[in-house]
Amino acid sequence: MPPRRRPTLSAATNSSNKAEPSEHLAGFIHYLKAECGLSANTLLAYRRDLTRFDAWYQTNGPGKLQQVDLALLTRYLEDLHQHQFAATSIARHLAALKMFFRYLVLEGIIPESLVELVNSPKLWQHLPKVLSPEKVDALIAAPSREDRQPLRDRALLALMYATGCRASEVCGIALRDIHLEERYCRCVGKGNKERIVSLNPVACAAVEAYLQHEYPKLAPKGDPTSPLLVSRGGNPLSRITVWKLVKRYAARIGASREVSPHTLRHSFATHMLAGGAEIRALQELLGHASIRTTQIYTQVDHSRLKSIHEKCHPRG
Repeated sequence: MPPRRRPTLSAATNSSNKAEPSEHLAGFIHYLKAECGLSANTLLAYRRDLTRFDAWYQTNGPGKLQQVDLALLTRYLEDLHQHQFAATSIARHLAALKMFFRYLVLEGIIPESLVELVNSPKLWQHLPKVLSPEKVDALIAAPSREDRQPLRDRALLALMYATGCRASEVCGIALRDIHLEERYCRCVGKGNKERIVSLNPVACAAVEAYLQHEYPKLAPKGDPTSPLLVSRGGNPLSRITVWKLVKRYAARIGASREVSPHTLRHSFATHMLAGGAEIRALQELLGHASIRTTQIYTQVDHSRLKSIHEKCHPRG
């Protein structure tokens, strides 16, 4: 009996099928945008990861995509390891490949995807870093007259902590999304999912001061669809700018160098749990698709765990 051959993505030999993944990349990105509704940042990440795979494939890949097998995919992951990619980055690359090959199956380019058989690298679960409420207050108060747009920066920081928005989400808030009298705003999260987030008095006051005194100078022709947070040229703030601003003010108050925009999101979630928020409600406020993502904050809130232990343990 002849030895059993390793399965490949297809036994087809149609010469009209091209080898290069790049020939299908544009259609794949359009599919993700039009049918899956992924955000612009996610689309950029997929394009970047698959462009790297395509460059590697040019040298190491077979003549046809149908001939891609598990050995080739394993070699690609080994290449990522050799280039010292972190486990989280390798997992992201693999997720992009899985989505891409699923698309190829949907389009009839290949009959099945062996990428589904490749396991993602095990990831250590790192607890998110958070700031104390006092440190958050100091961070929001850090912008001063020595800064170019202190009122805008204070509004940015207050909004991020009040709502738990991601950097990209807060950059996408438009004037029409802010309702100061009702103390809420509308934001668009991952997958273009909209949600309503509440504003506390500190955030409302910071945004109102910014709109009255700085915004007219930055964007004098602003209409309801214009972005709320803008640069000196009237353009919407970018995620990179938000990252730099948070880093600058964190350094000013002597906070850890690891503080980033996402730290304010982590702090929001942890402080909400400490205040008694239900995990399901917190999931909706954060815009998490899975409750498992939200549950990590239950491990960070030590005060909550301590109170539960004291209440429930017979020797508490």
